[in-house]
Amino acid sequence: MDEKERSGDDRDPVAAATGAPDPGTPARTGPRRAEPAAPAEAPETHDQARNAPGPAGQARPSEPGPAETPSSEPPPEAVAPLMRGIAVIQALAASRGRRRVSELARVTGLARSTVDRVLSTLERLGYVRPYEGDAVLTPALMELGNAYLAASRVPDTLGPIADALADELDESVSLAVPDADGARFVHQATRRRAMSLAFRIGDRLPAELGAPGVLFAAAWDEQDWAAWRHRRAADPDATAFAAVPPGAVAATGDERVFRARVEASHRDGTGVDDQMIEPGLVAIALPVPDPAGGIACALSVVSHTSRQTVDSLRETVLPRMREVADRMAAGLAGPSEASPDETSASPPTHGTPDAPAGSAARLAAKSDLGPEFVESLARGLAVVTALGGSAEGLPLSAVADASGLARATARRALITLTYLGYVTGDGKRFRLTPKVLDLGYSHLSGLTLPQIARPHLAALAERVHDSASLAILAGDDIQYAGRVAVARVMSVNITVGTRLPAYATAMGRVLLAGLTAADRAAYLDRVELPALTPHTVTAPADLDALLTATAQAGFALAEDELEVGLRSIAVPVRDRQGKVIAAVNVAMHVRRRTVAETEADVLPPLRAAAARIERDLRTATRYSGTAVV
Repeated sequence: MDEKERSGDDRDPVAAATGAPDPGTPARTGPRRAEPAAPAEAPETHDQARNAPGPAGQARPSEPGPAETPSSEPPPEAVAPLMRGIAVIQALAASRGRRRVSELARVTGLARSTVDRVLSTLERLGYVRPYEGDAVLTPALMELGNAYLAASRVPDTLGPIADALADELDESVSLAVPDADGARFVHQATRRRAMSLAFRIGDRLPAELGAPGVLFAAAWDEQDWAAWRHRRAADPDATAFAAVPPGAVAATGDERVFRARVEASHRDGTGVDDQMIEPGLVAIALPVPDPAGGIACALSVVSHTSRQTVDSLRETVLPRMREVADRMAAGLAGPSEASPDETSASPPTHGTPDAPAGSAARLAAKSDLGPEFVESLARGLAVVTALGGSAEGLPLSAVADASGLARATARRALITLTYLGYVTGDGKRFRLTPKVLDLGYSHLSGLTLPQIARPHLAALAERVHDSASLAILAGDDIQYAGRVAVARVMSVNITVGTRLPAYATAMGRVLLAGLTAADRAAYLDRVELPALTPHTVTAPADLDALLTATAQAGFALAEDELEVGLRSIAVPVRDRQGKVIAAVNVAMHVRRRTVAETEADVLPPLRAAAARIERDLRTATRYSGTAVV
């Protein structure tokens, strides 16, 4: 360790490594990227990796992946395993979260053995799961994007204001932040209509398309415009922007047209989209200033031509938007208040339900996986989550402390992440950039509860050798929303969408037990309880007692009540606020096990499966809503 590290020097590792003075000015938010140099003593440097032989003696590729690739060479001591790992995540994200393992090797240009090691590491961290020869991203990966969103303060501070505006106007409202030569959505308050907004949190649009981009482009200089022209020439159809509808950019990519829109936006302080993204879609946007005088985000109201025109939005909506934008600016100028469940500065521990906290999880994983675990990849991702712990950014020493890493290790990770565009800094503190949301966030934020639950149901069914299901309450019935059946001569014949009376089923009793006292009383007053078998509980008072016992025990067991010979045991699935929103069960013939064996052998893995679903649900719904069905 050198003298500066021992003395607690928190300068930018770029400046510290090169001996340059601290710049003392904020890094640019446009398309240009700082060019970091690196300190000595990397475990595997870019130069070492580049010179090592690849498959068949070929040079090992150095590209970070199929997404936007930095145009310059990596710093000499960038952490190559971290770059390769992120390249694999990018390749999975670009294919909607799922790809054949063999295809990942081809797309990234990495050796198959390297891809296998990366996937083993990501699986141990809980970010990837294998499925039928494919690698599939999991909701746990969203904690990387959640770290950026938490640190930005935009969703936490401004999201509730945007939601209230959407309710007031009965129109969709979006918040987008500048991201290089584009605009990236970080909050959506969408009205559910036949024609409604389909963009998700994490989606990025080119600046020339849509209402927010012209607001951000008004602050560009000629170097930014040169970067925009370069991107337009290399990708005229904006294929790198997955959210862009085909053909949408053709009419908006002319520089003279775009500059005219930017100049008009600069004059009147608004951005408009008159059916540029898609026929029928109209929007108007206002900038929300940050405390430093830049633009924190753009506030947009989006409608359809069947309801509004751009002119009517200006007349009826814009005055109220100005008031709200002022309120948002005041909110950002106030002190940062961390929410109780804010992404902690500790590294992720999603690999197992009982994974140890902090860096100990990675040390345990290293001993479990041996050479197949890429520790430098795990450390780099730990730095990403650590940076989510502060809205103001963190100095190097704090990054090292929060991630549980040595300062030199944290420094190398920061250099690599800065080069790749995921981190920026002002010479003293380091912050995540919106590009972190490129790591699968948009796709994963669109997963429904059944999609989140399915791999956990499959693992449960394989563990207990009986069918596992997920159900929600639909009126006075339960409705099956997910199911993994096992092949048996005699099995329970139920499909997704099947509805059954709640009172006679274990999942129904779990869901009814989760109701408020008033809702339970109303249910018991109105519902009829016909006997479906000689064993069905039909007295309201008896059912009420069973529901109370279910709430206390945390599970329900029903036998011979829906059908003679059928036993089911169920536990609740709770949302972020602790509300019961679904139930998971295992169903079997009564001769398969005794009641005591069912509670001893099935209940523990059933509870573990529900806990895994809840954990993924908490991560997935922190900033984006997840559809129940």
